Amino acid sequence: MDQQELQQRLEFALRITAEAEVFILQHYQSTLLSVDWKADRSPVTVADRGAEELLRERITREFPQDGVLGEEFGETASKNGCHWILDPIDGTKSFMHGVPLFGTLLALEVDGNSVLGINRFPALGEIVYAADGLGAWWQMRDGTTRPAKVNTVGNLSDALVCMTTFTRWDKLGCQPAFDALTSYTRLSRGWGDCYGYALVATGRAEIMVDPILNPWDAAPMIPILKEAGGFYVDWNGNSSIYSGQGVAVNSLLKEQVLEVLRPFASSK
Repeated sequence: MDQQELQQRLEFALRITAEAEVFILQHYQSTLLSVDWKADRSPVTVADRGAEELLRERITREFPQDGVLGEEFGETASKNGCHWILDPIDGTKSFMHGVPLFGTLLALEVDGNSVLGINRFPALGEIVYAADGLGAWWQMRDGTTRPAKVNTVGNLSDALVCMTTFTRWDKLGCQPAFDALTSYTRLSRGWGDCYGYALVATGRAEIMVDPILNPWDAAPMIPILKEAGGFYVDWNGNSSIYSGQGVAVNSLLKEQVLEVLRPFASSK
């Protein structure tokens, strides 16, 4: 895919996620919001389902040969090597509690390579997005846009590490990894889900780590972190959204963080 087509697809992706944002905010902090629970005990709302339906319809209408994988409605196979991966609301628990740290995620894979990613925060009015060779960008609530860049903190003892939930580590048998990483770092906070990855990409945190992830949780992170000067990898150091574990980190801390996490990496 050449740069012109990638730019066009990026502009398309920004437009349709803006449409999804309007829909999602109609339900945000609503006293009428009802929550259903899926078989895995994760929550889902009308906003999750409706936003995914909107995104799928727009993609299918514009690019009928492209495949789509979403959290709520499964996968439609690609006929041309282009594959959109989306999570309409990453951080549904934040959303249902009226906390603004949730986002709409959309990514594009071409022949198995992640080339475009959007991390949009409807309640914050921010967007972090990137495409291969086109840079990473951070759009603010007031509409101004600046380059998204990881920071230059080089010592774990100075680092802020973010995660989605503390209890998940123990339940998954990964508590030793959590204890090891947080023992080396300056500060740990639960500014998790997609917001933690955006914090790393914009230089506001050094590390975001998850012991379990689905592809739609991770899909935008590879191009965003790469174009921002950092890395999204699994705990073995591989650039993959399918390994089940993930970490975003600036370039100076990458090997230090992986040295801590590798002994606890899954074999997936």
